[in-house]
Amino acid sequence: MKLSWVWVVIASVFHQLVNGFLDFNETELSLMEAYDYGVSKLNHNPLMVGLTLITSAGAKGAVCLDGTLPGYHWHRGYGSGANSWLIQLEGGGWCNNIRTCVYRKKTRRGSSTYMEKQIPFTGILSEKAEENPDFFNWNRVKLRYCDGASFTGDSENKDAQLQFRGQRIWLAAMEDLMSKGMRNAKQALLSGCSAGGLASILHCDEFRNIFPRTSKVKCLSDAGLFLDAIDVSGGRTLRSMYNGVVGLQGVQHNLPRMCTIHHDPTSCFFPQNLISNVQTPLFILNAAYDSWQIQSSIAPPSADPHGHWHDCRLNHAKCSASQIRFLQGFRIQMLNAIKGFSMSRQNGLFINSCFAHCQTERQDTWFAGNSPRIRNKAIATAVGDWYFDRAGVKVIDCPYPCDNSCHNLVFS
Repeated sequence: MKLSWVWVVIASVFHQLVNGFLDFNETELSLMEAYDYGVSKLNHNPLMVGLTLITSAGAKGAVCLDGTLPGYHWHRGYGSGANSWLIQLEGGGWCNNIRTCVYRKKTRRGSSTYMEKQIPFTGILSEKAEENPDFFNWNRVKLRYCDGASFTGDSENKDAQLQFRGQRIWLAAMEDLMSKGMRNAKQALLSGCSAGGLASILHCDEFRNIFPRTSKVKCLSDAGLFLDAIDVSGGRTLRSMYNGVVGLQGVQHNLPRMCTIHHDPTSCFFPQNLISNVQTPLFILNAAYDSWQIQSSIAPPSADPHGHWHDCRLNHAKCSASQIRFLQGFRIQMLNAIKGFSMSRQNGLFINSCFAHCQTERQDTWFAGNSPRIRNKAIATAVGDWYFDRAGVKVIDCPYPCDNSCHNLVFS
């Protein structure tokens, strides 16, 4: 009997360890960012685009966590979009210690060996004008994410056989694409979702600087506005996580100097300390109640040992009045974080009051008949109006629960 109880305790501890370990890898699941989610009922036959490995990357040491070559998916532009380029940086969390990085290198987020050989292009990557009115005929590239530090690290751990070469991957990919025609770009947009949305902020000015001044170059961050927020236990779960990422992967050497002369390196991995110094026009698209941040930063199991937030974090409809008040406070923090940024005429903003995460790659949230809207403007229309200077776009939704256009994520 005692032995059986021992096994119950061991199983319980293991379950908690696994859950805690997966906290920051939830974007590995098909619930938030995966391609399956982008293939909604609207996409019966999405365009499938093959993986291209960057063969020149190896000589530069620009490799994934396990030492394999990085890669991207590219669909060539045509007609009026032949000399226009959209680069979409893949998301998928981070790894902040040897254990999580060793785990990660045996997945598609750490090795090209495990990457899908073909992925569907939907939403902002779609080739159909009715699904992607402004960018459908551009050169559209999805750069795969296999470093675990938003394409910014540059170090290694020989004992664990880990290569932290995100910055080199970024540079090798840009060089490869320039050789394939991107150097002739008249228009370019650097975009990304989640950890890729953070990367699009971190690399925005670098991206601008590889093109002639005559090229129209802007950046878009989707679900990349991660806040240095206090969690439900009074701690700073995400800051602790980022501190591990920055220290382990040598990120500090590649952070914007305009930030690091005023803040510690970990603070300069948070967008709120970066966005006002980005010189290139930048559009921030974010859900005010970002699902990933609620689950993994605001109310992760590690900060909620008694499970008071368990139901709420999975389904906003099950949140108590006090929990909703806490989440309203998170929204206010987000709005405060973008105040300075929004003062610039060149920047764009779309903050909807949804429980969502990554809205550019999913067809139903990017551009469809029932897509989320603010002031009757869909996300794709807002981004297009801003990019092509058809209109200034700085729209902020009213607080939850006023928006009935949201495609809220609910987890079982």
